[in-house]
Parts: sequence; structure tokens; C-alpha cells
Amino acid sequence: MSKPTKAPAKAAVESVPVVDPYLPGSGNTGYRVSRYELALEYKVSSNRLSGTATITAVTVTALRQLTLDLAGTLSVAKVWVNGRPPTRFATTADKLRITLAAEVPPGAALVIAIRYSGSPRPSETLWGEVGFEELTDGALVSGQPNGAPSWFPCDDHPYAKASYRIELSTDSPYYALANGELVSRRTRASRTTWVYEQPEPTPTYLVTLQIGRYESRRVPGSAVPIQAVLPARLTDEFDRDFADQAQMMELFVRLFGPYPLAAGYTVAITDDNLEIPLEAQGISIFGANHCDGTGRSTRLIAHELAHQWFGNSVTLRRWSDIWLHEGFACYAEWLWSQHSGGPSADELARRYHQRLAGLPQDLLLADPGPADMFDDRVYKRGAITLHVLRGRLGDDAFFALLRDWTSRHRHSNAGTEDFTALAAGYTGESLQPLWQAWLYSTALPALD
Repeated sequence: MSKPTKAPAKAAVESVPVVDPYLPGSGNTGYRVSRYELALEYKVSSNRLSGTATITAVTVTALRQLTLDLAGTLSVAKVWVNGRPPTRFATTADKLRITLAAEVPPGAALVIAIRYSGSPRPSETLWGEVGFEELTDGALVSGQPNGAPSWFPCDDHPYAKASYRIELSTDSPYYALANGELVSRRTRASRTTWVYEQPEPTPTYLVTLQIGRYESRRVPGSAVPIQAVLPARLTDEFDRDFADQAQMMELFVRLFGPYPLAAGYTVAITDDNLEIPLEAQGISIFGANHCDGTGRSTRLIAHELAHQWFGNSVTLRRWSDIWLHEGFACYAEWLWSQHSGGPSADELARRYHQRLAGLPQDLLLADPGPADMFDDRVYKRGAITLHVLRGRLGDDAFFALLRDWTSRHRHSNAGTEDFTALAAGYTGESLQPLWQAWLYSTALPALD
């Protein structure tokens, strides 16, 4: 059996089918991953990551070569497929290309083990830096939309959901947080190994690591378990700023349906400031600047919690459907505002409609384009669209629709057409004029 070799530095880059035109370099074809098992070691002082990723998949077409997304900053030392080395593997253009010894048929099981290492850093993208990032004293992962390959080989597209086992060994003074339930924690000498199990199907971009000098504490008063992972110095500020977490959870469970994750919900606060909060499966990440004791981040706290239903459990099928994440989470902010005695959802819809009227009318909500998919107009116009729909359906039917949506597509993927089709069953009138005006036209409609 021939020894695996790496491609020469100037080897031609083979084309890979485009899975999603918004991120043409991300995602792969020919197989489906069901599980990732990551056994990693991270050295904080040198920003050195090493370990093995074991990927369980099944082929959906006949395959002689397969690809995985992996940043060029990480070097692959060895690859095994079903326990044997492949004929060849090479990393080019942020793709790990593996040539198998023989073609495998559709429906074949694959267990791909990859030993790799490097100094991870965030990827430079159209939306800024995303992925694995060093902090002043620790590290974080911000994966949306295509940052996962900055720290592990994967099929990086939202439809490619899988379960995870994440084992991370790092310096003992540091707390390591990952998705799912902490199933073991053991310390030997100067290092601690943390093991997390995430059984619910999870997209790669929602998998995270948070490493810092943190402590963990339970947030009281919630039927759904909530914990906080944060620097000890921010405890008092957290108690003030995040005092409403249990009440938010209670409201959203009532309006949106059962909380979708068995392990509960974790709020992580980094010791550094962050430009914006970040969502991950079962985890929301905030910077120290969002936990300053002033209460100014309440709407962001509600927004990130709502993503556990809208975006994390029910995940878009393609990135053009991003309003199904951000419009829904933004509307949850307004629902919390009204519930907690602030401006009503109707007041906020009218306020932001007025602001949108003064902005360029060139955004198509159902297909905003990659450059604008995180534009604030997607968030606000998406939320207003839901408010208009609520006015058309009435509260009982509208919230029944949202609960049906989160139940029907729990831990799966759905698109705009799925939502509009489902909504049609909650009224005897045609909703096509509403969708045409709000989703499929650029001009901002009047707010009735």
C-alpha cells in the first residue's frame, strides 16, 4: 500500500462544486457527516492547537475523492479512512482533498480520522474576521458564517448538522467551555481535560470553544437550566445586567415552544470587549463591555437567547434565508420589551419602519446578497415583516404558527418558502401580497 503524500506547493487546485453561492468556497458534496469527535490540545501562551478529528459520515454518491473545509493555517500530518491511509491527501485553497484507495459506493460508511496542528487564527472574510481568535488571556471561537474550518476539518455549511464530542486539554488555570453537557473534567499535573457531549444535530458554524480564566455559576429561578461562565471580577455586573434571564426564558418557551436543548443554556462573558455578542448552539457569548452593570445590553441578551430557537434549532437551508434567523431574533427583542414594560412591539415596529424609510431601498429581504446578509436592514425589516404578519393573523394564530415552525423543523433546516407555506395554513386569506411586498420587493411598503 502506497504511503500518503502531500501535493507539491504549486499543484493545480481542483474545482469543487458550489454548495451555496453566498459562500462559494464552503461546503462539500458526496457525503453527509453524522458525528464529529474532536480530541484537542491547546496551549494558551503559544496559541498552539493540535489533535485528531474523527468524522463519521455516509456517502450519498460514489466517491473516489472527498473534500473537507480546513484553513490553510492548519497542517495535516496523517489521515486514515476506515482505519487505512488513503492514496493521497493534500491541503490547497482551504480544502483538504483526500483521494481514496478505491471508489466507495453510495451508502457506504466512512470514518475519517485526521491528525492536524497549527496556530489557529480567524479567517478574513467579507464580514470581517471569523473563527478561532486569541484573546488577551485565552481564546474564543466565533464561527458565523464560515469560521469553523479555522480550528477543525469539517463540512462547513448550515445544512450539514451533526452531533459532537469535544475533548480539550489546556492549561489548568483556564476554564474551557464547549457545546453540550460537560461529561468529565480531569486534571493531571498542569493540564486539565474537558469533555463535552452535544447530541443534538448542530451546524459547524455554531460549534464553539471559550477558553479563559473563568468561573461557572448556576443562574437561579429558571425551569430550563441556565449557567453563566465569566471572569470573577464581573459577577456583580452580571447579576444586574442578566437578572431577567429566567423571565426571558419563561416568556420565550411560552411563545416559541419548548427550549430545544437538553443541556440547558449557557451565557459566556469574555474578559475582553467584543464588538457584538455571538450565538452558538446552547451558548451565547458576550464581551465584558456587554456586562458593565448599566443594563444597556438587555435587547442583545433577548436576541441571543431567541437564536436558540430561530437559527440554532431551526436553521436556514441557504444563507439567503438569513432573515429567518435575524428577523425572528430581532422581533423577540421587541416581544421582551413589551412584556417587561418597555416600548411595545407595535411602537418599535413603527419606530424602525420610519428609520428604514430613510435608508436605501435596494435590499431584497428574501435574498439580500452576501455583502448585506448581516445588514441591520435584514434584522429590522425581517422583524417588521413578522409584526405585519402577526397583525394579519391575530395573536393566537401567529404564536401558534411560531410554535408549529419550531416544532416541525426542530434541529433541522428550513427556508423562506417553508415558512410562507406553513403560514398559509393559519389564515383563510391569501398572504401572497404580503410576501411579495415585504420579502420579494426592495421598496419599503407602508406600515398598515
